[in-house]
Amino acid sequence: MKTSAPTPAGEVFQHHARITLMESDRALNAVRDIRDGTLRRPLAIGATPALAAGIVPKAIRRLLDEAGPLRWSLSPGLSAQLHDQVIAGDLDVAVITDAPPGLPNDPRVERRFLGLDEMVVVLPVDHPQAGRGPVHIRTLAGQAWVEDNDGSAALLRQHAARAGVATRIDLTAADLPGKIALVATGHAIALIPGILTCALRTDVTTVTLVDPPTRGIYMITPRRDPHPSATALGDQLVVAFGPRRPAPLASPAEPAGTVLAADGGHPHAVGDASRWDDPV
Repeated sequence: MKTSAPTPAGEVFQHHARITLMESDRALNAVRDIRDGTLRRPLAIGATPALAAGIVPKAIRRLLDEAGPLRWSLSPGLSAQLHDQVIAGDLDVAVITDAPPGLPNDPRVERRFLGLDEMVVVLPVDHPQAGRGPVHIRTLAGQAWVEDNDGSAALLRQHAARAGVATRIDLTAADLPGKIALVATGHAIALIPGILTCALRTDVTTVTLVDPPTRGIYMITPRRDPHPSATALGDQLVVAFGPRRPAPLASPAEPAGTVLAADGGHPHAVGDASRWDDPV
């Protein structure tokens, strides 16, 4: 039997029906928690791809080791999407960044500053700058770059503009793994979060930048009905960001936590560098 697409009215009804069903499930789980005296509600966590690849799993592991068994889930996404999911009640915690266009000042969420992340450049292992650093953006600006999201691209362009140069973002990747794959195969170089360095594949390396662009890392939770384990997870996220150094000034509503120091890059042997000659 051939099925037809829902009408606009049907799509609206479907959206609200889905929300109603999710709220019904939450209500039933809350009743069971009170009746049984146990916490059945899983901890739904969201994080940007780079944070979900290393720092957040490390913090979850520490939380489980210290607090005992806990049902949890981890969903990657971009900061704006994760923020909306916290508001909608689909996530209990989101670990996000203030990369452009920045974070909304939303009274419906509690925002906790975790640290600053210094961006680094990821290179193929045979790149002539592999194992060196810090490198000035002027040394790399004329090469082909790849980006996977507007926020990272904006940080790159702003950093280059401050140095009086322009960068060529020639390639666009669908996601972070695709971006790293294009770097590994020698098609381009890329700007990535420093916190991702420990989780990179072995056929790429990183180099630090002079006066690198930074982004703030935050944990947000709903002000209404926060998960009982959210604060403990935030404490473990602060620990996972070590080593520690003084945080930048923060507003009273956003107390500064541990600040991440960028990785200095991994030295690798340099092979044929002819394709990386700077055309500028």
